[in-house]
Amino acid sequence: MRLDKYLKVSRIIKRRTVANEACDAGRVAVNGKPARASYEVKVGDIIEITLGAKCTKFKVEAVNEYATKDGASQLYSVIE
Repeated sequence: MRLDKYLKVSRIIKRRTVANEACDAGRVAVNGKPARASYEVKVGDIIEITLGAKCTKFKVEAVNEYATKDGASQLYSVIE
């Protein structure tokens, strides 16, 4: 699954266009490297998002095309 779509489905970022813009601006890194929106997310990847002064890390636990509101939080775990 594409990185921008994963961020939207998992509800880490509310809209796919916002996720796409964050990737283009270099605010999203996967496994320590800046990632493009087209990056294919795999289970075990570490996603690091920097918005303003706040930096958050997530570990990908599952990759699903669709997720309910309650099930979205099970797609990832927060590291920091």
